[in-house]
Amino acid sequence: MLKSKEDIVHLLKSDREVMEILKAVKALKLPDWWVCAGYIRAKIWDSLSRYDEPTRTGDVDVIYFDQNHLDEQIEKQLEEKLISLMPHIPWSVKNEARMHVVNQIPAYTSAEDAISKFPETVTALGLKLNEGNEVVLAAPWGLTDVLKMEVNPTPYFLETKERMAIYEKRIREKDWTTIWPKVTVSDQR
Repeated sequence: MLKSKEDIVHLLKSDREVMEILKAVKALKLPDWWVCAGYIRAKIWDSLSRYDEPTRTGDVDVIYFDQNHLDEQIEKQLEEKLISLMPHIPWSVKNEARMHVVNQIPAYTSAEDAISKFPETVTALGLKLNEGNEVVLAAPWGLTDVLKMEVNPTPYFLETKERMAIYEKRIREKDWTTIWPKVTVSDQR
């Protein structure tokens, strides 16, 4: 049973696919990179639900932070490189140094800052390999919600009605309680 950050890191380190994904992304030598969001959350929730087969997420989100190269085409080229390494993975690569323009919000200061501003605390997770190839887990809002399988908006999304409308729409569309029946969605209104 997962109860701590160490337990989660151990789970993810022992998952062959996770490690292959981390190694593939690290090979790109991107600044401030992370594999993040739903892919990591799904691995944790699958374990907590004792699923034998992994739940497939829509994509594997890779983010990085490079203020010197903001062309969206670079992200597409990086996706192509990852596809050539692991063609069965649905890659999505985004440079968070430019996403504030796309999302019409204040600029992020780093990839971890961007992760902290994801809609749900259970999705605000990042994973990477450091220089020594050790697994590093970022969880700006902690791990309590993901371990309790309780969906809450991040403080950033709680700040405005407009962001909360986006959060609520995502909750309806994702329908996580159908995939993982133990998931609860807290009422933030």
